[in-house]
Amino acid sequence: MKKLLPFSTALIAVFLTSCGSTNYNTKQPVRKPSYPTSNTGSSNTSATQVEREYQALIKTYKSETAEVLTDLLNDSSDSPKTAITVENKSPCNMVLTISGNNYFKKIPIGANKIGSAMVLKNQNYNLSGMVCNSVYQKTKFVTSSYNITISN
Repeated sequence: MKKLLPFSTALIAVFLTSCGSTNYNTKQPVRKPSYPTSNTGSSNTSATQVEREYQALIKTYKSETAEVLTDLLNDSSDSPKTAITVENKSPCNMVLTISGNNYFKKIPIGANKIGSAMVLKNQNYNLSGMVCNSVYQKTKFVTSSYNITISN
C-alpha cells in the first residue's frame, strides 16, 4: 500500500493540474483550407464552392475520351454528334456546365487539364463555369468540333 501511495498521489496531482489549466470556454479557431479569394470581399468565396463541387464530381465523372478523340481525329461530318473540348490553363480547378435542348452535363476540369464532352450538332449550348473567381459564360451554336482555352 505504501508503494501505491506516492504513485496515486502523483497521478492525482497531474490530473488536477491538467484540469486547472484547461479553459473550457475558449473556442479554438477553425482552420479553413486556403483557396484563392475574391476581391469582392465576400466571406463565402465562390472558389471554395467550385472546389467542393469539383472534388465531389471528380469521384463519379465518366469521361468520353474515346468518342472525343475519334471525333477529332477522324472525319465525322456524317455523325450527329461532335466534340466540345475545354483547356483549363489556370491554376484553379473548375466545373464546366454545358446545357442545351434536352442536354445538361457538368465536367470537372483540373488546373492545366483538358475536359471534353460529346454533344449533338446544330444546336445552341450554354457553356458556363468559374475559374479562380472569374466567371466564364458563353452561348455557342455548335456545328462542328469546338475548342475553348480558358485562363485567369
